[in-house]
Amino acid sequence: MTSKVAAIFTRLHSAEGEFRQDLVDQADRWGFTCHRRTARFPADLRRAHRTLKPSLWTFLKAARPLPLLTAPLVYSVSLPFLLLDGWMTLYQWVCFPIYGIPRVKRRDYLVIDHQRLAYLNAVEKIHCVYCGYANGLLAYASEIAARTEQYWCPIKHATPIPAPHGRYHLFADYGDAEGYRRDLPSLRGALLKESQEPPGG
Repeated sequence: MTSKVAAIFTRLHSAEGEFRQDLVDQADRWGFTCHRRTARFPADLRRAHRTLKPSLWTFLKAARPLPLLTAPLVYSVSLPFLLLDGWMTLYQWVCFPIYGIPRVKRRDYLVIDHQRLAYLNAVEKIHCVYCGYANGLLAYASEIAARTEQYWCPIKHATPIPAPHGRYHLFADYGDAEGYRRDLPSLRGALLKESQEPPGG
């Protein structure tokens, strides 16, 4: 990794830290506390939230017909998602210990909590559970794939890609044959080191 790329990713890492802190700070802004990954609002705020929940009749009456007709197609993707979930979990549980790669913690990525919000009606809560699962699952699968790529083929692509994963900047430049051969053992070693770190390390 060049010094220029390292500097860019240092700034990105700092910005990500600020963003994570802002997510923590939202608890103070909106008056909830988190205990064991569960947000809790005071009773008065829950009551205020309920006043903003649209009734099912109001919600469905305002819905446009075409989006309603696409709902079966949207939810049909749940079957491939479930297959992906099971297959990626099986893959990392079987293969990662052999490679010395730490397993990805599924619960860190599949965070499903919008359904606890009192200002959402039943249909909105179902949508939120589905979207939370789908996006969390894809992030989980992406991290499994990113660790696999770091182990087997940590090489950047010749052309820019949108939203590269968080390990991509560590990889060897496309065409840097010597750098790839030189850095491959250390990139694999970094994965092994991750697996040996204590929880929270």
